[in-house]
Amino acid sequence: MISRHWRGLARPDRVAEYEQYLRGETFPALKQIPGFVDASIHTRRLESGVEFVVISRWTSREAIAKFAGADVEAAIVPAKVQSMMVEYDQRARHYEMADGDG
Repeated sequence: MISRHWRGLARPDRVAEYEQYLRGETFPALKQIPGFVDASIHTRRLESGVEFVVISRWTSREAIAKFAGADVEAAIVPAKVQSMMVEYDQRARHYEMADGDG
């Protein structure tokens, strides 16, 4: 299992719109990709906006490539989302999920 992490800082007046975009457009589209497992949204308030860390889980890098393309670390940030952000990662980070009892 691989987790994909992406961070963006949403403009204070666009926070609800961005979360709605994730839940209404991004996550439903991801569910259609074979190898997508699930995704979660993590937030924290900062002076300049709300920081989002979106973590999605995938069965393999090949599955991620179905979403991100050959450069699996490339962030996929549509123009609509870019306008909601103060700043955002250009690259996603991937982590192999360790097996174990915690």
